[in-house]
Amino acid sequence: MNAMLSEPTILSSVVRSGRGFRAEFEYVQRTLRRLGTEQSDVDDLAQEVFLVLHRRWSEFDQSRPLRPYLFGVAVRIALANQRKRAREVAFGNIELGDDGPGPEEALSNKQTQALVQAALKRIPVARRTVLVMHELDRVPVTEVAATLSIPLFTVYSRLRKAREELRLETQRMLRGTQERRESGRAAAHS
Repeated sequence: MNAMLSEPTILSSVVRSGRGFRAEFEYVQRTLRRLGTEQSDVDDLAQEVFLVLHRRWSEFDQSRPLRPYLFGVAVRIALANQRKRAREVAFGNIELGDDGPGPEEALSNKQTQALVQAALKRIPVARRTVLVMHELDRVPVTEVAATLSIPLFTVYSRLRKAREELRLETQRMLRGTQERRESGRAAAHS
């Protein structure tokens, strides 16, 4: 098969095939949420990612995978949206979808997702981007470096620091939650 596919071939496999488009659209939506985009903005920004893809199709190196390219576009759009929101509103809320099977498991999953999302929001964007792209989206570090146009060593450095920040932040948040529960129980028994 030819490594350089034509625009109609890739567009038909991604956009014209309902499943292919939905899969890529859902990937972009997940990426935007992981980058801290408000739930109310996710659909609009995901559509904007595909508009950029359409406008810049001639610049896309079709011998490379599509998802890292979509990730790079999504990062830039998410950052622009965050800058715009920062001018409008000082603080945003974390909103998560409800995708758990049973009520108890759903609550646990939702709490875990909220914890991770809140912890991710506290990591600076440059490191968060590398962490999300590599750890959650499973993009190889060489591809992360190429997509973000940064040196490979910088990717490793940001990834190491972001992992540590995520670990420390989740521990801090879990300690705070546990302390609140314990103080609530002590107050109830008084």
